Formats: sequence, structure tokens, C-alpha cells
Amino acid sequence: MADLHVPVLIAGGSLVGLSASVQLATHGVPHLLVERHRGTAVHPRAASFHQRTMEIFRGMGLQAAVEAAAQKEFLQDGAIVSVSDLSSPEMTFFFRSFNDGVEELSPTRRLFITQIGLEPILRDRARDLGGEHRYGTELLGFQQDDDGVTSVVRSRDSGEETTVRSEYLVAADGAHSPVRGRCGIDMQGRGAFARCITIYFQADMRELIGDRNLSVVYVNQPDLLGFFRFSITGDSGFLAVFSATGADGTRDTHVAEDLDEDQCVAYVRKALGRPDTAVRIDDVQRWTAEASHAARFSDGRVFLVGDAAHVMPPTGGFGGNTGVADAHDLAWRLALVSRGVAGPALLDSYDEERRPASALVVEQAYTRYVMRVDPSLPRGDLAAPLDDPSIELGTLYRSRAVLAAEGEDDGALLVDPRKPSGRPGARAPHVWVQVDGAAASVHDLVGSEFVLLAGADGQPWCDAAEELTGADGTPLTAHRVGPGGTVQDPGERFREAFGIGAAGATLLRPDGVVAWRSTGSSDRPRAVLTDVMARLLGR
Repeated sequence: MADLHVPVLIAGGSLVGLSASVQLATHGVPHLLVERHRGTAVHPRAASFHQRTMEIFRGMGLQAAVEAAAQKEFLQDGAIVSVSDLSSPEMTFFFRSFNDGVEELSPTRRLFITQIGLEPILRDRARDLGGEHRYGTELLGFQQDDDGVTSVVRSRDSGEETTVRSEYLVAADGAHSPVRGRCGIDMQGRGAFARCITIYFQADMRELIGDRNLSVVYVNQPDLLGFFRFSITGDSGFLAVFSATGADGTRDTHVAEDLDEDQCVAYVRKALGRPDTAVRIDDVQRWTAEASHAARFSDGRVFLVGDAAHVMPPTGGFGGNTGVADAHDLAWRLALVSRGVAGPALLDSYDEERRPASALVVEQAYTRYVMRVDPSLPRGDLAAPLDDPSIELGTLYRSRAVLAAEGEDDGALLVDPRKPSGRPGARAPHVWVQVDGAAASVHDLVGSEFVLLAGADGQPWCDAAEELTGADGTPLTAHRVGPGGTVQDPGERFREAFGIGAAGATLLRPDGVVAWRSTGSSDRPRAVLTDVMARLLGR
């Protein structure tokens, strides 16, 4: 007999688990999150957040709060560079400014914020929306059957055990995921290739930094490879060390072993280029550089998200962003299935979409690690580097939750967001429109339902959508874009960006991905939409 019944149980309450909680709460899904630690992050960890992630936070109603918190921690729009040490004036630029060339691609900007600053924002938003969180609580085990999952959780303080019955279990329990292990899901890929450390320290670096706005500084010396991030005040930061020269004079990629505080101080001073700098070590984290992903992202009613599903090196800053995307992609599916408006088959498309997308990002992170950090690693099958905007905004899904026209799939891995086409499976292009006289992005029209956007002459599509919703409760809203419509297109970019004619329509999923489109009119719009929605919802 279960002590507690909830539609969804989330195991793990760090960045990705909290993101899943906010997403589920936004969609109105009651859930319980359990986290073995007693609070939110105590280490900075993921600190680079891309535009797609910020679009997701915008949809949560958190863009302003996240931006305000970020401004307190780091100078934004800084350069990403490589140096021999921080005292050197010579720099190789990966980015001269973190947002150069991407400002028009999204209603948001890339930014830097630590998980220390971000996680409380996510936690508070989820709780405000009805999410229940239990910190200091660990998942002991679970069993699933055809109707749900029975889990046992335990308070680490009182020892009290609670049996939780849920429809689904979301595993956000990290790279060593016990849930993944209990499901018998293997990891695939390159595996581990270094045992690294992150040193959290205090030192006066203001003179060394000077007037340079540096967001990420890679340190590239023959006997020390790593990267810096600094606080906005220039008197603290962290140094990630990937490799160094060992006692025998050979290169050591296992710096996490046989480590003491004196060695940490020496690493920081060497990276600063000032052997006499006063350094105080606050903490040291040991971690493994790895490039792997799960062989499957689901097992029955259990779903993997974040590091439980994929592990990658920090080069590119893709890890946390990919995890937030997992949570975003899964939550709307769970919501529609839990509400009974979609069939369980919709959940199968989570693995179909996120596993190949994550595998691509894992390889791109590894490519950047080899190119920026350690060229001695195997390069024979190294993936060619893809451009960052396409990786961040150009994910292209192929699944039963995407309906592309015959011959429309050209096999591309990604789409270029700078050349929007509106093709099914891609993120909806960002277009500024007006709603009730106020500026909005097309992404702001997306909520917990599918959204049909018709051209100026596409009223029959809107009428069909309204009839369908009224007839059987199909989760669908509709807007006509153009003169006299509910959405105005002052820049006249909508139809070109989405690849439809004046009488056409495009259909967006609750995650802002294009699910289907008709370039023109139909003499049977309701029949077409009825078929499209039935196929997409798996019913």
C-alpha cells in the first residue's frame, strides 16, 4: 500500500531535476522531487547557458530573474580565449564576445550564471507553481509494472521511509545514475579519458584581468591544461585542471589522484603566471572527463534526463544545456499523456528525439576538448566541428511526433538558425510579432497546447482547429497571423521564416518545435488536422 500517490516522481533535484519540476508544474502536472542533498548547489558547476536554454527559461517566466542574478555573478558578453597563463597579453580567441552574431536568432541572449545562483530560482518557481520538493531524501529502490512505478524513498535525517506510487519516474540522478543502473541501461561512446579537478579559490586577480572582459580563459601550457572562470569582483574563481606534468616528467591526465592543498595552490599560481600570488583554496571537486550517452533514454515508465542520460566534457558548455533540453522535451509529453489527451506512444518519441540529439552534442563536446585542450587524444574518428549557433538552436528531430512532407527530409543533422526554413522537426524560427499591440516572439505564443499559426488567408485552418478543440478537447489553439488576425506581423517575416504561403499553416508543439505544416490551403482542413493531431498524439 503506497503512502503517497503522484503522477510523476523526479529522482534528483539539481539543475535538470529542478528544470523538470518547473516544466511539469507549468503544465499543471502534480509531482514529487526527491534530492539526497539537503539543499541546492554549493558548487558553481554549469555556468554557461545558451539561447535555447534561455528560451526555455523565458517560457517558464524566469528570463528576467535569471538575467538579474547572472549580472551579479559575472561580466556578461565576455570573450572566450586561450592563453599560456593569465599574466600573458597574448590571447587566441574562440569568441570575442559570447553573443556576437546571434542577437537576431532569439528573443534571448547567452549568459553566464552558476548553479549556485540559478538553482534557487528554479526551486522557488517550481514551488510557487505547486511542485513538491523533499531535500535530504534519497531513492532507495523502485519497481515498475504495467500501470505505474512503486518507489521507496528515505529521509536521511529521520530515517523514515515512504512508499511512493507514480505513473512515471524521471531519473535526474547524475552521471552515476542508480536508476539507470537498476534499469540495466549501458552507456555508449568514448568513455572516460581523464580524471580532473576543479579548484575553488580566492586570490586577487584584478591587476591580471585588467580591463579585459574574459568569460572563459583556457590555460594551455605544455605542463598544465585547464580553464578559468572569475567572479565579477576579480578576487575569486575556479580553475578546472585537465592535465599536468607528473612527478616523472610525463603528462598526467589523472590529476585528481594523490592531490593535496599545496599542489592545488601551485596549479592556480602556475595558471595565473604569478608564483608569489597569495591563494586560498576553498574547495576541490574531483570529476571524470567522459564522452558517453545511454543506450536508451527510457525503460518502460522510467525516463533518463541530464547526466543520467549523457556525460560530456565541459568544452562548449553543452552539458547543462543538453540536460535542460531533455527536461523540456519530456515534460510536455508526460503532461499530455497524464491528462489523457495523448496516448502512451507519444512517450516513445522522447528517446527517438533526445538520444540522437544528445549523441551529436556529446561528440561535439569531445571534438572541442581535443581541439582546445588535449590534441594527443585519438583523432581518427573525430567528428568535424559544427558551428555553435546550429548546435544550440538547430536541433532537428525525427520521430513519430514530427510529420514531415514526403521528400522534405534531406538527412541533415542540424538546421542553420541563420537561414530559417520552418521545416518540421526544427525549433520554430524566432520572429518578432505583435499580440494586442505588444511585441512578442513567436515562441511566446507557445504554452501547454499545440499552437496552429495560419497565414493571413488561412482562416479556414483556424476555424478547423477551433472545431476540433470543441469536439473532443484536442489540446490546440490557433492564431491567424496578419491583418485582422489575432497576431500581427509588422516585419512581414513570418511566412518566409516558416516556409508557408498566405493560405498555409504551421503547427508548433508545446516545446516550440515545428510538428507539421501545410504550405497552402486545403479543401478539407478539419479532416487534415484531425488526422495530423491523432498521429502526433499517438491516439
